[in-house]
Amino acid sequence: MNSRKLLTAAVLLLAAAGMMFASGSNGNQAEEGPITLTIWHDLGDKGVDWFNEVAAVYGQNHQDVTIESVTYPTQQWIERSIAALNTNTAPDIIFNNYERVIKVEDQTGKIMDLSREFSALPKTDFLSEQDLAISKYGGKMLIFPVQRVQMAFGVRKSWMEAAGKSFPGTWEELTALSEAFQKKDGIYGLALEAANPRDLIHMLDLFQFGTGIKHTIIDPDGNLTLDDPAHRDVVRKVITAFRNYTPADTINFSFAEMYQVIEGSRAGMFRVGDWNVNKWDKPDVLNGDFVLGPWPALNPGDKNAVVIGGMRGAAVPENAPHRNQAVDFVKFLLESEAQKLSFQYIGASVRGDWTLDLSNHQRFFAQPQHNLIAYDFPESIHPFYPQIEEIYHRHLLRLLEDKNLNIDKVIDEAKADIEAYIRDNT
Repeated sequence: MNSRKLLTAAVLLLAAAGMMFASGSNGNQAEEGPITLTIWHDLGDKGVDWFNEVAAVYGQNHQDVTIESVTYPTQQWIERSIAALNTNTAPDIIFNNYERVIKVEDQTGKIMDLSREFSALPKTDFLSEQDLAISKYGGKMLIFPVQRVQMAFGVRKSWMEAAGKSFPGTWEELTALSEAFQKKDGIYGLALEAANPRDLIHMLDLFQFGTGIKHTIIDPDGNLTLDDPAHRDVVRKVITAFRNYTPADTINFSFAEMYQVIEGSRAGMFRVGDWNVNKWDKPDVLNGDFVLGPWPALNPGDKNAVVIGGMRGAAVPENAPHRNQAVDFVKFLLESEAQKLSFQYIGASVRGDWTLDLSNHQRFFAQPQHNLIAYDFPESIHPFYPQIEEIYHRHLLRLLEDKNLNIDKVIDEAKADIEAYIRDNT
């Protein structure tokens, strides 16, 4: 072979190698034939059913793509996702609450930036600036926001009527109703949770944001807020409610234990997420015997509201086996039909241009006639937020363990410890 032919062959080989690198450098070489996209989530059986239904619709125009969803308990989902991304054994899509996806990104740095893919979508006006803000972290758009999580205040309807009272719109009405419910042994005014930092601070968040007071611990500019008069007042009221109107072992309650109290008909008032109503409307659970409304106003003049407390979304690992196809499916999750199925199975969506035969409790969330207020999602602004939340939780637990401790003194001690942490670690 002469030198000209050798040069031509070399150029062709380099070109072919370049094409292979371009298509396969992210572990996602162009494929022919059927593929299976694997999705990891923590939504349980209802999540599996939802993804199966979405997959059936998606498959009408993507006959070569099969969707397989796998559900794990939340902590296992976090641990498996981190391990899989770090060992290049990632699934194609991970789906969860935004703060859990952030945990995976913090430990791996291997979640794809979806900014360019999002900007190419033809319709996104159903998403608010807040929805988009919490979808981003560390300069990346980590998730496509798929399910807006709403949390209302719930009261057992028949119990309230038997007590001759109406839905509590103020803190005074809440405490009066709690006293009325607790006249029966083993029945409590409230079902709350406190075991982990997010459990207890989550309860504070809901009562606080629900009465129109933002920024439970820290504001977006980095100013601590937990010790100002309005925030102190919320803590005093909520800690007093824990002490007086919940089971003694609530200090050990996380979601599962709190749900046992609610579903076991041991508490008259409780948090109701949009995902709860499908189950709690069933005859073998609460049989729909609860009324929904905004969180009580804690002070005169406060404007009570239902709280938008989270966002579930889909993320694509950079080392996903079928990354391009995974992105296509994630885009589909924002289309109207997929969103309709999302609300039907999970009770949450980010768009409402669909029709369904809804129960009254479902309609409460799908077509809100009440004030809505969004949680401020400090985890997406301050990388150190989980650490200062843990410090605050540790101090608040002291108040639940020892009812003789002065609440204001403990808040002062918590602030000092948080300031020290921020000073030494940021």
